[in-house]
Amino acid sequence: MRDPVTHATHHERTEPSTEPSTEPSTEPCTEPCTEPCTEPCTEPGSYAAPRTGSCAEPCAGPCAGPSEPDGPSGHAADAFPHVLLEALRGSPGTPAFEQGARIVSRGEVLDLIGRIAVAMRDAGLGPGKGVAVRTGLSPEAFAAQMAAHVLGCRVVSVKPGYTPGQLADVLGVGVDAVVLDRSTATPDLLHAAGAAGSAGSAKSAGSATVLSLGPAPGVAGAADLLAHPGDGRFPAVTARPDDTALLTFTSGSTGRPKGCALTYRALAAHWSALRGWSSAAPGFGESFHRYMLFGTLSSLVVLEFLAPCLLGGGTAVIPDEDGRPLFPYAIERHRITGAIVTVPRLCQMLDLLREEPVDLGSLRALTVSGSPLSPHRLLEALDRLGPVVHVVYGATEAGAISMLTPEEGHDAPGSVGRPHPGVEISVRDEEGRPVAPGRIGEIHVRGPYLMAGYWNQPEETRDVLRDGWLRTRDLGHLDETGLLHLAGRTRDVIMVNAIVVYAGPVERALAGHPGVAEAYVTGAPDERTGEAVHAFVVPAPGATLDHAALAELVRAELGADSVPRTITTVSSVPVAPSGKPDKRALVERHLPSAL
Repeated sequence: MRDPVTHATHHERTEPSTEPSTEPSTEPCTEPCTEPCTEPCTEPGSYAAPRTGSCAEPCAGPCAGPSEPDGPSGHAADAFPHVLLEALRGSPGTPAFEQGARIVSRGEVLDLIGRIAVAMRDAGLGPGKGVAVRTGLSPEAFAAQMAAHVLGCRVVSVKPGYTPGQLADVLGVGVDAVVLDRSTATPDLLHAAGAAGSAGSAKSAGSATVLSLGPAPGVAGAADLLAHPGDGRFPAVTARPDDTALLTFTSGSTGRPKGCALTYRALAAHWSALRGWSSAAPGFGESFHRYMLFGTLSSLVVLEFLAPCLLGGGTAVIPDEDGRPLFPYAIERHRITGAIVTVPRLCQMLDLLREEPVDLGSLRALTVSGSPLSPHRLLEALDRLGPVVHVVYGATEAGAISMLTPEEGHDAPGSVGRPHPGVEISVRDEEGRPVAPGRIGEIHVRGPYLMAGYWNQPEETRDVLRDGWLRTRDLGHLDETGLLHLAGRTRDVIMVNAIVVYAGPVERALAGHPGVAEAYVTGAPDERTGEAVHAFVVPAPGATLDHAALAELVRAELGADSVPRTITTVSSVPVAPSGKPDKRALVERHLPSAL
């Protein structure tokens, strides 16, 4: 059977080049990669491009990595971070960031990047060095991360909310320096930084170098990057396309973070992705005129949506706090034109808007991501906010995969849209064979945005990256029109009497009831059946839910094994540090006896 791969049809897709470079690197690889080589590796500790594989053992000699034309200063127009630097140079007087009463121009951001890069270089950082970044949200924090990219470092994203054990894992991936500020210089972070230097980094012993953005009282020996005078010249860009640019982390099945390695080539593709979305959703690019920047720069999706704002002449607005939810009040207060939002924040905003009118007339695009949005909530959002709500499906390992536009959202609110013009989607069965439209299988994707692999986890990498395709571990199907529909996670399973029950279909069945606004399903150990299904439902406004009727709805649609052992009505859903609904917290809060 021919693989019914869905290509984006918005414009002609350009395949990334897979030709090996003929320019040799002079440094040998010192860390293992992940798969049998078909082309040379690129730099110490990096992974070869996903379509070519990499080595299962450390390389014994020099790698044949690509180099930019004419040395580090020569570059392709879309290379990273050149594409950003040229955009900043092109309009130095326009505002790049707005934070309270403070306006930071593109020229000032460029100067910050240059001075911090010089300070980092003087601290011994350069190509292949690991730089962990854990800072608050500010123009300086953004400049510090970009400065590390100018030098060709491997930036290690440190998300807020990590436990001490998770911090030790994240900073144990080969970190030479840790960048922090006054707000993030916690004892746990400093302890993890103190152990990082001997955990596989270039240092043979001792702790990672601590670098701060401004004074950091109580942090002995921290070098203030902002106090460095610079040398009056912007440093040479030494980033190389196939070096590892970024480690961004996703939760592993064991609870330990897994580092997704993105090359500079892939990061350049992420920063250029808006051009594809603009062709798929005309007018979408206009939403970045005043883009609301919140959360953390350690999130890949935050950076991915910040890119079109800065490259397209927009202003990133870091909202001030007034004690009320950012959504919707910060949109009104700052006249925001575009933002990304998680499902829990969107649902909270819709509930608030039922009670209080808020002027959201400035909004041009609100992009929902992070977890599935029920059809009821999407239709409510489109009705209340107008044709500005876009739904994006993606993964840390792959970036944005598909988008549902407002127009198609009205007609197919249960879909996650069509693939990005640079992405291919194939739905396959358990044997890796393609399935016909309408049949559920595992979603596989291919494109220039894929990670190169999980850092230092060769078995995990081999499991998800095969022949240039990424297994997302998400279940879904393509319909006859090419729209993608999700059906749950391959690992989001509950074993009831040795029968596999997927949580996703149960959630969709419950959410299909007109009285249910949101539905969340998880499993817990059970003495009688091994595991049992437990459901939590948020009622629609004014609805009173009959749990027995909901159970019969699931039975009729999916069979007896999928019927929840318990159905609990809740007014809201707790949110994990990632911004996604926290199902375990639901169980702990409402059904502690089930654990």
